[in-house]
Amino acid sequence: MSIESDLKKDGIKVIKKLDTLKVNSLARNISIKLCKTFPNYGLNQEDLFIKLSRLDMYIAQMPEGMAEANYFYKNCSIYFNEHIPESELEEFAVHECIHSIQEVKDKKNYLIRMGLCDYTEFKIYGLGLNEAAVQLMASKVNNIPNDSVKYFGINFDTISPSYYPLECCLARQLAYITGEDILFESTINSNDNFKIKFANLTSPKTFMTIQNSIDEILESEEEIIKINNKIAKVNDRNKKIDNMLKKIDDLKRNINSTFFETQNLIIKSYFDNSFDKISNLEEIESYRKKLYHFKNYIGTAEGYSFFNDYYIQKMDELEAKYNLMESGNFSPNILPTVNTKESKILIFFKKLKTLISGTNVNEYENDNKNI
Repeated sequence: MSIESDLKKDGIKVIKKLDTLKVNSLARNISIKLCKTFPNYGLNQEDLFIKLSRLDMYIAQMPEGMAEANYFYKNCSIYFNEHIPESELEEFAVHECIHSIQEVKDKKNYLIRMGLCDYTEFKIYGLGLNEAAVQLMASKVNNIPNDSVKYFGINFDTISPSYYPLECCLARQLAYITGEDILFESTINSNDNFKIKFANLTSPKTFMTIQNSIDEILESEEEIIKINNKIAKVNDRNKKIDNMLKKIDDLKRNINSTFFETQNLIIKSYFDNSFDKISNLEEIESYRKKLYHFKNYIGTAEGYSFFNDYYIQKMDELEAKYNLMESGNFSPNILPTVNTKESKILIFFKKLKTLISGTNVNEYENDNKNI
């Protein structure tokens, strides 16, 4: 299939090509910002500028709901929506330029990998996670401030309020567990370091389930956009429209349920595994803090209580483990010396016993912030 056919299939119609001066300006600024923002991932500013300056860039008509800019690997080109002001092209170009850096092709020029995304003969794996990781990197380059948003009934904070917000929310949760550096290093250099680390902290099966779920969310969002574009072309309300609207509602419910199932899996798989590895009192406190601060990364909704319930459960289990350590009946046998008087952490656990069902984690921690 030709490039023209690919573009037509996606509803993209080229209006004009950006001149060399503009492309060089974008390439220079973006290469500087990428190297400054991510100095430890092996990026070379001069090499990066040369690579980005060789990209063709176009202004084009694009369908409603499509991303404001798109990178096409087949012809190494970026297409910008005609509605983007020229002064904002650079902001939208960052994401697409990262895609260009990511791509790995075989000898026949077929794309086999792009960052965290694998292109196999029959299926693409990790597209949603890769888009999220790239967007998080682009948001950092562009200094996008944190914002509180609501999508599909889900409330959360994000540095990507307009692009792949749900996918970015889940990707940030993964990065909180592994560390951002390894996520972004794997994203920009197209390797398995992040995948291996997260799989070691949970399991390979867990990673694949999470990756596939993020793909599913992305696919559902894209399907909603396609259906809405079809609806926009119909002048009158009919049974076919009603069926399409019902399909959209079903997709929205699926996005909501898939998000929370994935989030709960991330929480339980990592923190259950980490709990089993606790071997001393310092690790108890470290575990408690890491679990508590995870609240800053989750999505919430009316009636969602999994994280609060899980937190309370784990605090109860931590108390039991603490008591075993204090009594000397815990393995390993060699433990740090513990003051026989009630320590702050034991006081914390005892106060936790007074919690009633439904107590909010934030409220409880605020009440006990000096413990």
